[in-house]
Amino acid sequence: MQIHVKCGCGEGNCPEWAIVELQGTVEAQPSFQNSLQNLQIGILCRQSQENYTFSVGYHELTGAKVTLKKPMLVLKKIKLQNEEEMGERDINSLRVELDVIGIIRHKILFKTRPKALISKPQPAIKEKVTSQVP
Repeated sequence: MQIHVKCGCGEGNCPEWAIVELQGTVEAQPSFQNSLQNLQIGILCRQSQENYTFSVGYHELTGAKVTLKKPMLVLKKIKLQNEEEMGERDINSLRVELDVIGIIRHKILFKTRPKALISKPQPAIKEKVTSQVP
């Protein structure tokens, strides 16, 4: 099967994407198990050109930007013919194109243990109440 790859954004104008690589696993709470799509798992911040922090709940990870040895493409599959309209014998002749929607040249690698973001409780400030006696 021949697959055509095309880039509609023009040479050199593809959006830059990055991979976020974490060590270990990220587990969702049981109430979110069935709805993980579009779930915000943390806040990614760039501290400098090469250093990043990723806050997940009460944990903060520190990472660095690493250049990949070989760049990767982010592709979107486009079917040019409908499978239902074709017979079973023609399924191998289905034409597919891949559209380039981005290119990945870097990854943000978080390889250290997370730091706990537990803060001390604020001390209670008692206000002085003055009573006026008539």
